[in-house]
Amino acid sequence: MNATPPKPRPIRTAASLILLRDGPGGLEVLMLRRADKPDDQNSGASVFPGGVVDAHDRELHTRCAGLDDAAASARLALPAGGLDYYAAAVRECFEEAGVLFASDADGALVALERVDPERLAAMRAAVADSTEALLALCDAQGWRLAVDQLAYFSHWLTPPGMPRRFDTRFFVAAMPPGQEVQVDGFEIVEHRWLPPAEAASPALGLKLMNVTRRVLLELAGFASVADCLAQARARARVRLNMPRLADGPEGRRPVNVDEAPYDEVALVDPDGQGGGRYAHEAGLSMRLSPRVWRVTGGDGTHSHFVGGDEGWALIDPVPGEALRAAAPGPVRWVLATRGEASAAGWPEARAVAPKPGESLDLGGATLRVLGGDEAAARRFLLVEERLLFSGSAQGATVAWPDDVAVEWIAPVRGFVVRHAPD
Repeated sequence: MNATPPKPRPIRTAASLILLRDGPGGLEVLMLRRADKPDDQNSGASVFPGGVVDAHDRELHTRCAGLDDAAASARLALPAGGLDYYAAAVRECFEEAGVLFASDADGALVALERVDPERLAAMRAAVADSTEALLALCDAQGWRLAVDQLAYFSHWLTPPGMPRRFDTRFFVAAMPPGQEVQVDGFEIVEHRWLPPAEAASPALGLKLMNVTRRVLLELAGFASVADCLAQARARARVRLNMPRLADGPEGRRPVNVDEAPYDEVALVDPDGQGGGRYAHEAGLSMRLSPRVWRVTGGDGTHSHFVGGDEGWALIDPVPGEALRAAAPGPVRWVLATRGEASAAGWPEARAVAPKPGESLDLGGATLRVLGGDEAAARRFLLVEERLLFSGSAQGATVAWPDDVAVEWIAPVRGFVVRHAPD
């Protein structure tokens, strides 16, 4: 009896506002330290101002200046509701850091330093209690939320398998003049202005989530606030970054989209239930799919078992007991991507050398033989999964006939990669 698959975890929408200023040594970013709380996976972490998009943030649309929902949604590649994120980012920044992006009737940014401190504290407390208070504040003061000061910068989705998942849009903005940071003392207990590279460095010892560290490293590439804002506004598209959790010698960690293991983890563990790896240790036996098992040899070279109802084929066997112990079933065929196949050590199997264009029927799994880049080279396509055993190392150029559909490439060394058509 099959186990009931786990219910998908709900994904909450969120917005974060990264405050920037030009310091003596270049660009600086505001870092807030969260309060230490039990049962909080981000307890004590250094973060940017931000939080969950509230259902009432849509009510703030009419109090926003310089950007309407149609333009905001187009920028965020959403059908509607894009302005919710901008409004939420402004609201959260005011609640947590005491910095409010608002403009007066003349379009000038509001200088909160001119507001009586006790009155300002009361404003923040009211806004923290309800979004309606921010509406009332704007109406009473004649202010509009200056969302046009925010530039859309980054988009991150929490990895599958995490206990809480957030779909977060990050914005950047220059620290408004005439204001100072005043943390709320409840959710946030400390703030620091730091160069992004220094904040991201392990030497400083800040507790950082993966997304925060990655955003800081990207910010470190900008020379000034103006440079950062100009480049953010000029981006035609902001891509989605969704890390994936994987295991390895240093325990479980997020694997980011630009890391070599990313595609393979997506293939092996799409729902974040475990099984993906960010390192290939010698002797590691790993299930890539119901039809494919991979075993890594001592030199990092892979052997692949490909199976169907008629038995298993072994591609590029690496000598060793680990390979025999990892066999998922009876091996009937031994194949090689280069040179001659040898069935030595596999008495129940026979070595075969099918020619390009021929196929091997394993019973519900079909290996189609393709030519390689050398006369003696072969590539094997698992037709049902569009998975190509390339016989080359990860990153090597691989070609195949135009009429062949390939979605995944399994190299003889390195990680499985997804084929992206031109």
